[in-house]
Amino acid sequence: MPFALTFTDEARAQLQELEFDKDKKDLVKLGKVRRCLGLIEMDPRYPGLHSHKYSSLRGLNGEDIWESYVESNVSRAWRVFWHYGPDKSDITIVAITPHP
Repeated sequence: MPFALTFTDEARAQLQELEFDKDKKDLVKLGKVRRCLGLIEMDPRYPGLHSHKYSSLRGLNGEDIWESYVESNVSRAWRVFWHYGPDKSDITIVAITPHP
């Protein structure tokens, strides 16, 4: 069963920044981010995402935060940070950013 994705204001702003930047490099990154979001929506445990709990963050209501790979083996590889909820069939995207 696919999940419904919701976005925090921060995550929405990060995605829009990628969408409206016409730099060719960022358009490639945007495609990777969209692919990652689509996989999270369909199956957040998809092996290629390498999803795992991110121990140093918590959601606003104490939710476990998960990290999924947009890319790997590159400098400052991008990640999507998310948590389950607020409803059982929802995933909230918290941030879309280079790995801290």
